[in-house]
Amino acid sequence: MVVFAARRSLARLGCRQRAFLRYFSSEHTRDNDVVIVGGGPAGLALAAALVSNPAAKESLKIVLIEAGDLSKIQDWGMPSDAYSNRVSSITDASQHFLKRIGVWDYVEHARTNPVHQMQVWDGISGARITFDASEIPESSEMARMTENLNLQRALLRKLSDTPNVQVIQSVKVESIEREAGDTNHWPLVHLSNGLTLRARLLVGADGFNSPVRSFAGISSYGWSYDTQAVVATLNHASRGPFQAPNNTAYQRFLPTGPIAFLPLSPGISSLVWSTKPHLATVLSKSSPGVLEQLINAAFRLPETSLQYIYKRLLEGATSSEEIKGEIAFRERSDGISSHSAYASATSMVSKGGIPPDDADALPPLVTSIQPSTIASFPLRYNHAESYLGEGAGSRTVLVGDAAHTVHPLAGQGLNLGLGDVDALSRCIAQALTQGSDIGSYTALMPYARERYFENHKVMSAVDKLHKVYSSTAQPVVWARSVGIEVINELDSVKAALMINAGAGSQLQNASGWDLLAKSIENLAGFTNTSKMIGSTVGAGIQELAKNAGQRIFGRL
Repeated sequence: MVVFAARRSLARLGCRQRAFLRYFSSEHTRDNDVVIVGGGPAGLALAAALVSNPAAKESLKIVLIEAGDLSKIQDWGMPSDAYSNRVSSITDASQHFLKRIGVWDYVEHARTNPVHQMQVWDGISGARITFDASEIPESSEMARMTENLNLQRALLRKLSDTPNVQVIQSVKVESIEREAGDTNHWPLVHLSNGLTLRARLLVGADGFNSPVRSFAGISSYGWSYDTQAVVATLNHASRGPFQAPNNTAYQRFLPTGPIAFLPLSPGISSLVWSTKPHLATVLSKSSPGVLEQLINAAFRLPETSLQYIYKRLLEGATSSEEIKGEIAFRERSDGISSHSAYASATSMVSKGGIPPDDADALPPLVTSIQPSTIASFPLRYNHAESYLGEGAGSRTVLVGDAAHTVHPLAGQGLNLGLGDVDALSRCIAQALTQGSDIGSYTALMPYARERYFENHKVMSAVDKLHKVYSSTAQPVVWARSVGIEVINELDSVKAALMINAGAGSQLQNASGWDLLAKSIENLAGFTNTSKMIGSTVGAGIQELAKNAGQRIFGRL
C-alpha cells in the first residue's frame, strides 16, 4: 500500500508531526473493526469516544472516511473579532461527555460563550417565559455557545494525538455491498481511490442523504417545514455597565417562524431566522445594511407592522434608508417611544448611558453584519425507522443526522447527535467487555433502545412547538399565551424543562429530591389550569416536565 501523507504541523500545540489525515491509493481490501463514514461532529466524536476507552483503543482497528478536506478544518482559525455563521449550543450534558472523552480541553474556550438566561416570547401576544441557569441546582450556565468549526477542530486535534484512528479524507464512498454468502458477512465499502474496506461494524455518520442508511435498507419518515433558516454573524454594541453581560439568548416566535439571537462574545452574536422560503430568499440577498434593520425590527415591531415591512421588501424596497424610513413610520404608528428599547429606527437611547427599563427584555441593536456570513438552508423533520440494519443490511448503525434531523428552534440537533455517540460508544465498549461481536444486532440493541425513543420525544416536542407557534388562530394564540405565562410563574417546572433539554449537571444529592417534589406539586396545579383553558400546549409541557422528573429521579 502506498500512503501519501498530508502532514500538518501541530507545533503550536506542542505535538509532534504525524501522518494523521491521509490520502490512500490502493487496489486491495482491508479488514477493519469499525468503519465510520462521515467526518462531521458525530463521526469524529464517535472515533474520539472509542479511543478514550482503553479496551477499545487497544483492540479495535478504526477507520473514518470523509469526502471533504479535513485539513482545512484542522488548520482553521479566525481573528478574535470574527466568527463563523454556523454555531451550536452545547448543553451541560454534552459538555460532560466531551470532557469525559478528553475533547473539551482541545476546544478554544476563548471562542465559547456561556448562556445564563434564555428569553422566549410570542410574536403575536407578547406572552413571555424566561429561563435562568440560577433555577437549576448546581449549574452556573444553561449551555455554551460555540462555532461548529471550533468543535470539529478540537475533535481532529484530539484524534491527531491518537495513532489508533486512521482518518481518510478527500475520498468518497462509491458504493457499499454485502460480501457474497451469508447475510452476516461484513459490508464492503468501495472508495473512490480504489480502496475497499471490509467492516465488522459500519457506522453511518454521513448526514441526511446517508449512503450507509441506503445500503442498510432503513427507511425514514418526515416532511419539509416549507421553511428556511437565514443565518448570519452580527456585530452590536457591548452591554453597558448597568446591564447584564451578553449571556442571554433571545427567541421570538413569529407566525412565519422563530428568530433567535445567540450570544458569542460581548459584542458579537449569531442569528438564526427561520421563515418562509420566499422571504428567506429576499432576506439572504439583501444588503447587510438592510438585513440589520430588519433583524432589529423583527424583535421589536408588532406582527402587523412586520407584515407591512415584509410586503414593502417583497415589492422592491431594497435600500437601507428606505427600509429604515418604513420601520420608523411603523414605530411612530405603533406608539413606540424613541427612548424605549423597542425603538430601533427612531431610537434615541444614548450609548453607555443608563439603559431604559425594558433594555434586558430585548437583544442589543445590531450595528453591522460580518462579511460573507449571510446564508440560508432549508429545514425539515426526518427520523429513520430504525437505527440498526437487519438482514442484508446488518452490521450497520446510524448516528446523528443520518438517523434524525430536527428544527433548530430548540438548538438540540448537535446535542442529540452527541447523545447518540455517547450511547453507541458505551454499547461497543460493553460488547468488548463481554466478548461479544460488536457488529451483531444483539450487541447493538442497547444503543437503539436507549436513543430511539429519547430522540423521538425531543423531536416530537420541537415539531409540535413549531406547529403551535405557526398558527395565528386566536384560540390557539390565547391558549399558548396563557399556558406560557402560567409556566413562567413555576420555577421548578421551568427547571425540569431545562434539565430535560440537557442543562445542568448530574444531580446526586438532596437538592434533586427537593426539585422533584416541587415539580410534582406544581404540576398538579398546572394540570387544572391547562384543563381550564383547553390547551394542548399545557399537556405537552407536562409530559416534558414529567420526563425530566423521571430523569432526575433516576440520578438520585
